[in-house]
Amino acid sequence: MEKFVPYGKLSKKARRALDQKKRSTWGIVNPAARLEENPKAYRRHPKHKGRDME
Repeated sequence: MEKFVPYGKLSKKARRALDQKKRSTWGIVNPAARLEENPKAYRRHPKHKGRDME
């Protein structure tokens, strides 16, 4: 069994190895939130600029 060493006392190389092991990817999940716009909200800009000029 390995001896426990607090994170703060680990060497820089050991900390990096431990951090790398804890990291993972999101996979197919996109972390950017996709929220529907509130239909009642006031919009300052038109959705399509110049469409009303035709």
